[in-house]
Amino acid sequence: MHTSLSPDVTQRLESIVGPSFIFLDEETRKHYGHDETEDYVFPPSVVVKPSNAEEVSGIMRLASEFRIPVVPIAGRTGLSGGALAIRGGIGLSIERLNRIIAIDEMNLQVTVEPGVITQVLREAVAEKGLFYPVDPSSMGSCTIGGNVAENSGGARAVKYGVTKDYVLNLEVVLPNGDIIRTGADTLKNSTGYNLTQLMVGSEGTLGILTKIVLKLLPQNRQNILMLVPFYEARQACEAVSAVFRAGIVPSALEFMERDAIDWAIRYVDGISVTVPDDIQAHLLIEVDGNYPDVLFSEAEKIMEVLEVFRIGEVLFADSDEQKNALWRMRRGVAEAVKANSIYKEEDTVVPRYRLPELLESVKAAGAKYGFSSVCYGHAGDGNLHVNIIKGMMSDENWKTEVPKGIREIFERTVALGGTLSGEHGIGFVQKGYMDIAFPEHHLHLMKGIKQLFDPQGILNPGKILPDHLS
Repeated sequence: MHTSLSPDVTQRLESIVGPSFIFLDEETRKHYGHDETEDYVFPPSVVVKPSNAEEVSGIMRLASEFRIPVVPIAGRTGLSGGALAIRGGIGLSIERLNRIIAIDEMNLQVTVEPGVITQVLREAVAEKGLFYPVDPSSMGSCTIGGNVAENSGGARAVKYGVTKDYVLNLEVVLPNGDIIRTGADTLKNSTGYNLTQLMVGSEGTLGILTKIVLKLLPQNRQNILMLVPFYEARQACEAVSAVFRAGIVPSALEFMERDAIDWAIRYVDGISVTVPDDIQAHLLIEVDGNYPDVLFSEAEKIMEVLEVFRIGEVLFADSDEQKNALWRMRRGVAEAVKANSIYKEEDTVVPRYRLPELLESVKAAGAKYGFSSVCYGHAGDGNLHVNIIKGMMSDENWKTEVPKGIREIFERTVALGGTLSGEHGIGFVQKGYMDIAFPEHHLHLMKGIKQLFDPQGILNPGKILPDHLS
């Protein structure tokens, strides 16, 4: 496999996308050589920006001819290193494929290109009274293509599901340059293997998305949002399952440890939340719908559930401004953590009833290996984002002890019935832990799928599978 490019290859790339959309300079390559995964930077040998499926096909045919690695690059907001060009080659940015092609109001569907920003799509369909529920914290900068590649979730996945629940059909360029449609623009499809869902979450290792057909929902008009302080973090985790067992399905149920909310308050402008000294954690709970009486009844039922726990004064957001401020606080946690310290973020997920045990396991691993952690996440899904903080750790211990702690956290996560990632993917940084989640024969099945789609191993190489299989 070739990572450096000959003048002939670069000239042929120019002929495909035009000279204005091929970049060889160091500054551009470095810019496209990182995402939000720690401090990793792997510049591709060249950055190309195609504008349609035919240009993507031409790039892949050229790459296949010369066995050049190709890394699809979307919004670069990922946290698992999925867009890093760890073996050089062609960095294929999809940012010019950024059209909302059609909003089908009659069938509640939308067809988009992969470079469309998630928030732009959400706002465009909302103008027509429709709702695309998937809302990652980075929705203001992440793209629909990246969301599909990682099977992204977000705060409202607890009620509405994740990206895979909305993808109906895909146009995909395969590693050999062939262009296929994976399914049909229908709500049901039992015709052959489900290649659409195989592509969702494949992290750009099987094909490059060029069109995406998504299901939409009618827009709900009302919601109630409450911020609930807990004196014990474990009780906050225990309350999550209790809410569901009482028959309530919130549209969002988020967990934030004390440090997470403290750091976010300092980092995000316009937040006026006071946290008493003895509060350890918060739940941010939302219910939504179209009938205020129903929502008030659900909120009252939630309060009945919460009153059996040791909680402080509950804040009910009484205006859109206050609701938006609380959501900015929650969505700002990741950036706040990053601004405070060098860190590693793990994306564990367990059945929601096991969330208290997972939190305790994270803290136990930190005590054993000498690191602190800040935890938050989509508690309604059992999805806990574990931010391991370097703080005053020595570089040597950060390098040698933290991986041991992460392995123990993952082992405990799997033992609790969970798995390594709920929404961030495996990518580059988690592939070495895949043996915890899967036996060797299972990993070989995944390798076989990769081999079938990409026999030359040129598309986003070195991702998902452990090194001995990639």
